[in-house]
Amino acid sequence: MGSLDAENEKEMISGFQTVEPIVYVNGVRRVLPDGMAHLTLLEYLRDIGLTGTKLGCGEGGCGACTVMISYFDPTLKKCVHNAVNACLAPLYSVEGMHVITVEGIGSRRNGLHPIQESLAMSHGSQCGFCTPGFIMSMYTLLRSSKQPPTKEEIEENLAGNLCRCTGYRPIVDAFSVFSRRNDALYTNGSSSLLEGEFICPSTGKPCSCGQNLKGDEGVCTDNRFKQISYNDVDGAFYAEKELIFPPELQLRKTTSLSLKGTYGLKWYRPLNLQAVLDIKGKYPNAKLVVGNTEVGVETRLKNFHYDVLIHVAHVPELNVLAAKDEGLEIGAAVKLSGLESALKVLVDQRPCSQISSCRAILEQLKWFAGTQIRNVASVGGNICTASPISDLNPLWMAAGAKFQISNCKGKTRICPAEKFFLGYRKVDLAGDEILISVFIPWCQPYEFMKEFKQAHRRDDDIAIVNAGMRVRIEVMDSKWVVSDASVVYGGVAPYSISANKTREFLIGKVWDKDLLEGALKVLVKDVALKEDAPGGMVDFRRSLILSFFFKFFLWICQQMGGQLFTVPKSHLSAIQSFHHPSVKGNQDYDIVKQGSAVGNPEVHLSSKLQVTGEAEYTDDIPLPPNGLHAALILSKKPHARILSVDDAEAKLTPGIAGIFYARHVPGDNLTGAVVSDEEFFATKKATCVGQVIGVAVGDTRENAKRAAQKVQIEYEELPAILTIKDAIQSNSFHPNTEKSISKGDVDGCLLSDQCDKIIEGEVQVGGQEHFYLEPQSTLIWTADGGNEVHMISSTQAPQKHQKYVAHVLGLPLSKVVCKTKRIGGGFGGKETKSAFLAAIAAIPSYLLNCPVKITLDRDVDMMITGQRHSFLGKYKVGFTNDGKVLALDLEIFSNGGNSLDLSLGVLERAIFHSDNVYEIPNLRIKGKVCFTNLPSNTAFRGFGGPQGMVIAENWIQRIAMEIGKSPEEIREINFQKEGSILHYGQQLEHFNLERLWNELKVSCNFLSVKKEVECFNRENRWKKRGISIVPTKFGISFTVKHMNQAGALVQVYTDGTVLVTHGGVEMGQGLHTKVAQVAASCFNIPLSSVFISETSTDKVPNASPTAASASSDLYGAAVLDACQQIKARMEPIAQKNNFSSFAELTNACYLERIDLSAHGFFITPDIGFDWNSGKGNPFKYFTVGAAFAEVEIDTLTGDFHTRQADVILDLGFSINPAIDIGQIEGAFVQGLGWVALEELKWGDSAHRWIAPGSLFTCGPGTYKLPSINDIPFKFNVSLLKEAPNPKAIHSSKAVGEPPFFLAACVFFAIKDAIIAARAEEGLTEWFPLDNPATPERIRMACIDRFTRTFVDDPHFRPNISI
Repeated sequence: MGSLDAENEKEMISGFQTVEPIVYVNGVRRVLPDGMAHLTLLEYLRDIGLTGTKLGCGEGGCGACTVMISYFDPTLKKCVHNAVNACLAPLYSVEGMHVITVEGIGSRRNGLHPIQESLAMSHGSQCGFCTPGFIMSMYTLLRSSKQPPTKEEIEENLAGNLCRCTGYRPIVDAFSVFSRRNDALYTNGSSSLLEGEFICPSTGKPCSCGQNLKGDEGVCTDNRFKQISYNDVDGAFYAEKELIFPPELQLRKTTSLSLKGTYGLKWYRPLNLQAVLDIKGKYPNAKLVVGNTEVGVETRLKNFHYDVLIHVAHVPELNVLAAKDEGLEIGAAVKLSGLESALKVLVDQRPCSQISSCRAILEQLKWFAGTQIRNVASVGGNICTASPISDLNPLWMAAGAKFQISNCKGKTRICPAEKFFLGYRKVDLAGDEILISVFIPWCQPYEFMKEFKQAHRRDDDIAIVNAGMRVRIEVMDSKWVVSDASVVYGGVAPYSISANKTREFLIGKVWDKDLLEGALKVLVKDVALKEDAPGGMVDFRRSLILSFFFKFFLWICQQMGGQLFTVPKSHLSAIQSFHHPSVKGNQDYDIVKQGSAVGNPEVHLSSKLQVTGEAEYTDDIPLPPNGLHAALILSKKPHARILSVDDAEAKLTPGIAGIFYARHVPGDNLTGAVVSDEEFFATKKATCVGQVIGVAVGDTRENAKRAAQKVQIEYEELPAILTIKDAIQSNSFHPNTEKSISKGDVDGCLLSDQCDKIIEGEVQVGGQEHFYLEPQSTLIWTADGGNEVHMISSTQAPQKHQKYVAHVLGLPLSKVVCKTKRIGGGFGGKETKSAFLAAIAAIPSYLLNCPVKITLDRDVDMMITGQRHSFLGKYKVGFTNDGKVLALDLEIFSNGGNSLDLSLGVLERAIFHSDNVYEIPNLRIKGKVCFTNLPSNTAFRGFGGPQGMVIAENWIQRIAMEIGKSPEEIREINFQKEGSILHYGQQLEHFNLERLWNELKVSCNFLSVKKEVECFNRENRWKKRGISIVPTKFGISFTVKHMNQAGALVQVYTDGTVLVTHGGVEMGQGLHTKVAQVAASCFNIPLSSVFISETSTDKVPNASPTAASASSDLYGAAVLDACQQIKARMEPIAQKNNFSSFAELTNACYLERIDLSAHGFFITPDIGFDWNSGKGNPFKYFTVGAAFAEVEIDTLTGDFHTRQADVILDLGFSINPAIDIGQIEGAFVQGLGWVALEELKWGDSAHRWIAPGSLFTCGPGTYKLPSINDIPFKFNVSLLKEAPNPKAIHSSKAVGEPPFFLAACVFFAIKDAIIAARAEEGLTEWFPLDNPATPERIRMACIDRFTRTFVDDPHFRPNISI
């Protein structure tokens, strides 16, 4: 194995040897057979049962697939450890290496690693899907560091890992114990620190329990962390030995390889340059790869196919990294992390006058992708990809770099970097040529180079615009004159371009204000973007071109120490480098214990399974030998008649078992969450891009996908409605979705003289992708000869799965069972959409009588499963000169998409929450759901409430500007109070808003921070700070009355353990943990004696979806009901004897034939709403809260960061305050994404460069979640104390959705900072700001001389898809 077989012997390239390819995985030697070149390392690991490594995105953007790769470097003579994305790494690229996955560092059975233990005990794992990736990133950092890293280094290292649940703060806390200050746990186990502090192995933090250790075990006897476990091995113990680098690999000589994959793929690993050139000569179209970070994305997501791949990572000639007299030589295969390390050394060692270009490249590398990508991506790969937004190519060009190129005959030539890039993804390389190296000349005295980049997100993001600028100045006639210059931009053309006319203008000019003014005028014409430029954001990108040069001008002046031109102190803010301090957080809450467990800040019950990778998710379940994979056949048109479907070629795909359409549906092809307006398989018409037309099933996922892609569909295109405004103009609304509520006399008030002022306006609210880390997934199979159907699904609504599958197959519900153990995040996106996909997979499974698994790729998942509804709000508000609101006339429109789904319920909740917390005597709200030719939108955390509230806060903020008061004052004088009657007739009770608001103003030092912000803004022209406090009131209950019911099954066993089953789903929110605490407290037993296995429709029937934040209330009460029934039966036995344990009692009850099983049930009382009368009590109670934020913006680029956030919520007596704090932090950061980072871009009239109806932002490369470096620098969360809630179980309150909207304080703090920036230009009137407040919207709202060059409208609104 490993060499070309006999048939292909003649094709053998010289120098290749016969060798048995091997890899070590977690210390186990494995032989890699030939024929697997098409596989990634991730696919291989999961195929051999190591499912702790997850598939989150498939493009190296989320970090869920992170593993550690170790190899012996013969040059350094040591082992090198790197974190890599297994989803991109070709399997054979790790041949001869040691792969360590999360399973290899610790387990429950054999003991947790300290990293795993610390993350579990710090509440750093919620849904758990991203957890193994974080563990492995941190583990690799510690294994590869010579000394413990700093906190800042830890946070920087985690930038390539995304989490959607926790808000990152507990992850930072968990890992910070391994930082340079607290490294004892990692290096010496549980030993005392030099300062006398003791690190508790259970918590991973300093504590005072060292004297309570039992023997030498190092286990804290603090009762809070003591485990009493019947079914787990105590995870507090861990092995102190790490897996060593296998001696065989250390002694083994690396050899060349020639291997194969499916569909004719040939994979070569040459060991010298000549071998590379020989292969390239034989296969001119062969693709060279090192990290596979670009080719992997092309082949997996863009359906590219390459016949020959040459892995050149081991070629010495391409790995040269040498400092020479004239400059620095960098081999094309040098990895970016290696370049980064070398540059750090050079910057320290070389004279300052020489390393300006090196420093610029080093600074740019900080923002280049995540650690995992930099560890494998090569310099040459990045260059030859020729991306128009490459971060490094403008710097090579500006630095005057030269590229050494060789053809297959060994002839070399030199090409200047500025002439290498010829067009979009085109470079000056012939088919038989390769890039050998890059040479950067050292800078000369008074030669300066600077890097620039602006992206949607600061870390691990592709650029919107980037630049490299260099200038050399010298004294002529006692003046500093430009003798050489280079100005290069990326992101403004099909490739990185030099501003040659600007360069010509600069040379020979004195570096002064006149040069600046002249250069800016030349730049406008020199680097011109067309209005229809791909990528959009044209005016923003144009302004960045000028802003970057302005920054460069000031930076040069600063570098020269005032010799050129004295920069005003207030202007220095334009060039101050950004420093991200380490995250700090404080969590303040009371513990109100009730029984043995309720009130305790217990860790998530599955946390130790999650940190070891042992927690099982749907796609982790092995497919039986006869199982098939499903791939969807999707529409490519937003609105079209389907004329024909040709699948003849698709059916010839190897491994294909069948292709199915509407005609194959055994039951009903029509479905819907509320009304049946959606087809499982489109028949005559396609009404959106991504609508399902058919499904292909095959023996592998890749074969099924290939077959689906080969299906040819002929369309007749029809006019498409793609936005809310299109729908309004075309009167396109879903039937029977117009809703309205009124209170008082709105028209009379607005026409009277009561209102001193009346304002009218529009608020545009963008949508949001759920981006649960675990993609949609279902495994479905038949049983008993096809008489029954069973499935395991990643869903929030197992009962909906049961219903949809039974419906499409024509079976009774009793013959369909859905089970869910846990899901890797849901947020509403796995309520109806997951059921639809399960039904699709059920059809081939039922007809072929075999198991079928469907797991969506991330891009498909994002494209077809719907998002948070975008909204348009049109308001008219009347108010007094004091700011007291008297009347509100509001019309809201939501973008429902091509089917109704849950859009009506979302609209209704938006109407309920459109007052937020404000007393409005006269109010009228009307709403409609728009029908558009986009995939149907669906539930998302908040379910319409945040959209209604953000519209309210927009007009509140406008009132403040109209009358010259602060928004906080306007909010306070309009607060609802205890006893207020809301616009739908419900009376507020136990309403603690004012108390909570006042506590927040004190705890965040609001007045002093406000003064500091005002002072900062006076002293800084180009950076501004802003603050805001925003309140919220969120109603708790399903707004559909019948859904407010819950069932549970509790079974007590004779050993005293309890098995609980209920209708709710664990998706990271800690529902199972809270419910178990309720059961444990009721029986007064340890929490570890209660077990919750899974949610199953054959155990608890007719369960409502786990949604609306009500699950703890509902299922906690249902479990309590069941427990109390059992407890009542046990009571007579308990009174007869004095039992020493619960186990004794249960055994005695068993002997007396007492039923120790009970079904509990709960309905929420006293709720109901009548839309005909517009009155009722739709909610049982309200969760209220408030949040403060301070932000800082760069007015020249639109960049921002949140300096501080303080959040306080009234959660009654929390069942588990640690879990509730985690929910608050996670919701806040997810909300921060909605208001400031996450933008959906659809192919609509505002984005004509995108195919009509298609989603451009369909993966982490284009859609930006908050990363660990986007959370507030100071992040404080507190729970209101002594505020019991008599309307829910154990006086608690719901927490899942209410905190989400509080992130709006960041949005309005950004607007406050923009107001300060506009004041510099004399603009003091109100202006619109749509959310998300992306860098584009921030920059274009900060009107100045640079933006006015292109847009001179103070109310300019950048395009948005709504």
